[in-house]
Amino acid sequence: MTLLSEPLSIYLNDHLTGAFAGTALARRMADTHPDSRRAAELRQLARDVEQDRDILVRIMNNLAVPVRRYRTWLGIAGERIARLKLNGALTRRSPLSDLIELEGMRTGVEGKTALWQALRTIADNDPRLDPDELDRLIDRAEVQTRTLNRWHQAVSAEVLNGRQPAPREETDTL
Repeated sequence: MTLLSEPLSIYLNDHLTGAFAGTALARRMADTHPDSRRAAELRQLARDVEQDRDILVRIMNNLAVPVRRYRTWLGIAGERIARLKLNGALTRRSPLSDLIELEGMRTGVEGKTALWQALRTIADNDPRLDPDELDRLIDRAEVQTRTLNRWHQAVSAEVLNGRQPAPREETDTL
């Protein structure tokens, strides 16, 4: 690996660590709300996040960037440790958990969007990167952000104010 590719390797492995954590969190969110009206959206989000992670691994392989496997375990472990947070309920799931998980997912998706945008800036000069694929990934991440923002607004109103959110298109909690 050349000196110039070292920042790219670190950058992509950092994002891959986050992608493993995001995949675990998205699955957890979908599994926690299997009967909610948002269940189908949550399952689709989990599939999309997992697919994005797999695409990142493929891109890293195309760029000859080694995947640091210990980092993937750090992402998974970090997500599991985050479950231990105090959220006001010891024996059952707290509604606050929904809000915290949404904020974690939003942060992850915003970071993923920035990753795809950063790779897009070099894609026109690097034949190993597909500009059209990166454009599609950017678009998908932006849709995910809008969805998470919509859910966040509804869950925030319910959890923090102790009231139901104003009627809108499917504003139930997760």
